[in-house]
Amino acid sequence: MTTTVEPSTATYRAADHTRDYFELSERVKAAGLMGRNVRSYMVRTVVLAVLFAGAFALLLTLGSTWWQLAVAVLFGVLFTQAAFLGHDAAHQQVFANGRRNEWFSRIIGNLVVGLSIAWWNRKHNKHHAHPNTIGRDGDIAPGWLVFIPGDAQDRTGFMGWLLRRQGYAFVPLLSLFAFVLHYEAIASLLRQKKVKHRAFELALVLIRIIGFPAIVISVLGPGLGAAFLGVQLAVFGITMGGSFAPNHKGMALIPQGIEVDFLRRQVLTSRNITGGRLMNIAMGGLDLQIEHHLFPRMPSANLRKVRPIVKEFCAERGIVYTETNLISSYKVIISYLNKVGLGYADPFDCPLASQLRGAPLPASQRGAPLPS
Repeated sequence: MTTTVEPSTATYRAADHTRDYFELSERVKAAGLMGRNVRSYMVRTVVLAVLFAGAFALLLTLGSTWWQLAVAVLFGVLFTQAAFLGHDAAHQQVFANGRRNEWFSRIIGNLVVGLSIAWWNRKHNKHHAHPNTIGRDGDIAPGWLVFIPGDAQDRTGFMGWLLRRQGYAFVPLLSLFAFVLHYEAIASLLRQKKVKHRAFELALVLIRIIGFPAIVISVLGPGLGAAFLGVQLAVFGITMGGSFAPNHKGMALIPQGIEVDFLRRQVLTSRNITGGRLMNIAMGGLDLQIEHHLFPRMPSANLRKVRPIVKEFCAERGIVYTETNLISSYKVIISYLNKVGLGYADPFDCPLASQLRGAPLPASQRGAPLPS
C-alpha cells in the first residue's frame, strides 16, 4: 500500500543529495548514451507507416464482415504506437534540432493520434517536473478516480459507490480514455488563451477526429462502423492509458511543502515494468519509466542500456529502485485504489516515508533485488 508522507515525519533535506544526480549524469554521459538516435526513430516511423497502410488496406478490402473488429483492434494498437512516437519527439528525443522535434510531434500527435500536442506538452511537462506530487501533478488530480487518500470524503450516491470499488473499475474506465484525449484536444485548443499554432493544430485534430470515423462508416455502414469505432477507441484507451498507469499509480505520493531532490523524486515515485524487449515495444519504452524520468531527452532505444548504470547507482546510494511485472503492477494499483476509495490512509506504509526515515522497506514494497 502506498500513501502520502506527512511533512512532519520527514527529516530528509534535498540539499544533502544535490550532487547525486550530477554524478549519475556524468556516468551516463561517459557511456555515450545521451546522443540522438535518429535512425532508430526513422525505422520505427517507416514500419508504423507500412502497418497503417496494411490496416487501411484490410479496412477497405475485407468488406462487411465482423472480422473488421480485428482490424479495429489493430488500429487501436497502431494509434497507441504513433502516440509513443509523438511523445518521444515532444521530449526532444528524435532530432538534435528542437523545431524538427516540435513539428514531428505536432503532426504525429494531432493528425495521426488525434490529440493536441500543445495540451499534452503542458500537462505532461508538469507531471515530469513533479511526479506524484499532490497539488502539482495533474495525473493524480481527482476525477472519476481518486488517487490521494482523503480526496473523496464528500462523494455520495453513485460516485461514492464507484469510489469504493474504483480499483475494479480502473481497467474498464481506461476504455474511455480515448474519448478524454480527443475531447481535451479540441476543448483545450478552443479555450486556452495562448496556444502556439492553434489554428494549425485544430485543423489537424479535426481532420483526424472527423475524417477517420467518416472513412470507417462510409466503408462499413453505420452499424458495423459504429461497432468498429467502439472497439478501436476502447483498445486505444486501454493500451494508451495502460502504458502510463503502471509506472506511477500506487507509488509514493509527495505532499506539498516537502523537499525531495530531483533524483529521489523521480526514482521513488516511479516503477519499471519487466518483460524484456516485447514489453519495451508494447509500452513504447515507458516500461523503463525510472530511466525515462531521470533522462527525459534520452532516446527510448538507449533506456535499456542506461538501466544497469541507474540500478547500480541507486544501490550505492541506498535508493529503492522498483521493478515488477505488468500483472503485479496492476494488482498493486487495484489494491491501492480500492483502499483509497474505502478511506484507508497510513502515512507510515509508504516507500517514500521509509526512504526519508532511513528505515528498510517492508518486503511487499520492494522492487526487484538491487545489484550488490
